[in-house]
Amino acid sequence: MALAHKGLEVDTVPWRFTEKEVIAFSGQGSVPVLVDGDRVISDSWAICTYLDEAYPARPLAAGAQARAHASFIRHWSERVLHAALFRIILLDILATAHPKDRAYFRASREQRVGTTLEAFVADRPAHLAALHKALDPLRATLRAEPYLGGAEPGLADYVVFGAFQWARCTSPVVLLTADDPVHAWRERLLSLHEGLAARAPGYPTVRAESQR
Repeated sequence: MALAHKGLEVDTVPWRFTEKEVIAFSGQGSVPVLVDGDRVISDSWAICTYLDEAYPARPLAAGAQARAHASFIRHWSERVLHAALFRIILLDILATAHPKDRAYFRASREQRVGTTLEAFVADRPAHLAALHKALDPLRATLRAEPYLGGAEPGLADYVVFGAFQWARCTSPVVLLTADDPVHAWRERLLSLHEGLAARAPGYPTVRAESQR
C-alpha cells in the first residue's frame, strides 16, 4: 500500500515461512524485504521510513509530527490490535499456510504462546468481544474523520489496515459489523489504488459480514 501510495512500481516475490535461505541476503529471517538498487531494507516500518526518505514525493507521513503520530499508531497496532487478532485467527493461519510450512508454523507458534493453537483460540466469542473493545479508540476517530490521517489516507492508515488485511487473507471469521465505522474505513482502504488490496486473495468482507 505504501509503494502504491508513492506511485512506485515493484516486482513481488512469493515467499513461504520455511524458505529462510531465500531472504538470507537480508541478514535476518522475516518478510517483508525491500530491495531498491543496492539497498536492502527489512521490516514494514523501516521500509516505509526509507520510502519517505528516498522518494519524498507523495509523503506517507508529511513531517516529523505526522511521523510521530503514525509511530504511536504503529505501537498501538502491534501491541493491542495484532494481539487481539492473534487470539482469533491463529488456527486459521495454519489452515491457509502452504502444506510444507504447517509443521514449522504449529511448532513455532505453539512455542510462542505456550499451549496448543486450538487452546489458544478457544472461546472465540470472548476474543471477538475483546477485539471489539480494543477498537474503541479507532472507532471514535473514524466517526469524525474518513482516515486516521484526516481527509486523506497515510502511513497511520496503512499500518492499521495491514493488520486487517492479514486477517482477511488468512481467516473467514467475521470481525466487523456493517454499521461499524471501522468497517466503512476498511472498505475505503480496500478500494484505494485501483482496488489493490481487494485483489489480494482473501475472504469476502461485505457479502459475508452482511449475512452475520
